[in-house]
Amino acid sequence: MTNPSSATPASPTGTGGGCPMGSGAGAVALGGPGFDTEPQELYRSMRREHGPVVPVELPGGVPAWLVIGYRELHQVTSDGELYPRDVSLWNQWGNIPADWPLLPMVGTPMPSIYFTAGAEHRRHADMVVPALEGADPFEIRQHCEQLADRLIDAVCSRGTADLVAEYAEPLPVLVLARLVGFPDDEGADIARVLKDLADGGPDAQKAHLRFGEHMQRLVADKRARPGDDVTSRMLAHPGPFTDEEYALDLMAITAAGHLTTADWISNSTRLMLTEDQFADALSGGRHSVAEAMNEVLWEDGPTQILAGRWAARDTRLGGRNIARGDMLLLGLGAANADPHIRQQVTASAVRSGQGGNSAHLAFSHGEYRCPFPAQEIAEIIARTGIEVLLDRLPDLELAVPATDLVRRPSAFLRGTTALPVRFTPVRTTGDAL
Repeated sequence: MTNPSSATPASPTGTGGGCPMGSGAGAVALGGPGFDTEPQELYRSMRREHGPVVPVELPGGVPAWLVIGYRELHQVTSDGELYPRDVSLWNQWGNIPADWPLLPMVGTPMPSIYFTAGAEHRRHADMVVPALEGADPFEIRQHCEQLADRLIDAVCSRGTADLVAEYAEPLPVLVLARLVGFPDDEGADIARVLKDLADGGPDAQKAHLRFGEHMQRLVADKRARPGDDVTSRMLAHPGPFTDEEYALDLMAITAAGHLTTADWISNSTRLMLTEDQFADALSGGRHSVAEAMNEVLWEDGPTQILAGRWAARDTRLGGRNIARGDMLLLGLGAANADPHIRQQVTASAVRSGQGGNSAHLAFSHGEYRCPFPAQEIAEIIARTGIEVLLDRLPDLELAVPATDLVRRPSAFLRGTTALPVRFTPVRTTGDAL
């Protein structure tokens, strides 16, 4: 993903009725170091000054609304007719240059599960979701254990590693590549492609083309030689889909599950390495691993802001006048920290005697949320990845002060650029005892 804070927002250039500047409040530039270091502090400031719906500026002075209230975000995501994920409705298209840095994330109309709305979105979901449901959880865990061991074997004898680059980032995509039907050697190239895409650098466009070519070859191969994999199950669906649609849906599945799951692994591991209350997880406390993962989804979720929804007609939300075609960004991280919902969550946890609560919006909500089978796959990969890591390297510790860890420079994604660790060197899985 392109770094949204790398550009300095200018004055709004749009003249369409959807310009949030018409609210009379100064728009917040959606970028800068505050989003990387202390986003919750920024969200609290936004909530005080603007309320639950905040006028913001994207790079190039592009206006949008950032929904940071839990109830308001729940309202937006629950009403797919008033707030569809239909980018064609956007009233700012006339002001968006072809090289706008957020265009790959916002998207353009295309026949993919991620960039369609209404009946067309449901048509794709009816094909994709059962294909994901067909993945055996035990098989997913087995794949994850094998690939996690392989990645740890590459570093375990030296006593140091960067858990982001050498473990958390490659593991999810290697598992997903197996699940959709790629052989392992091609899965490694998919991992490199998605790394280039996530970095958003000069190789990103070439990486996107390579990504599409991989998926097109996979569709052709599975059409000729079907197997027990997501792609073959998609092809077996009775609905009429083109090869382009299959390839785009496979790209969406793989890309959506890559960096978010990687950040879930690294953010959870970071939490366990830096917070005393989760320290017992480092000595094999499986319940603590689950608690740490749930804590991350509430406090440090991989997806902080999700683009987006577009108003199908003029409306009001959180005391704001929303014009037809306005973009609404889903402030998932901010909504999870909304004091109103947090008081209810805390009270509920106390009444039930449970330390965790899954009412967070880390996977979004409503018709366009992350499909439940995809959530389950991500959870299996993340939890298995962390458990294998702690089993293999039981004395894992940070190699630098926690204050030296650097967050990815993005208002949209919440991850760590590197997680240097040290540990006692151990044998690889292939070494004789």
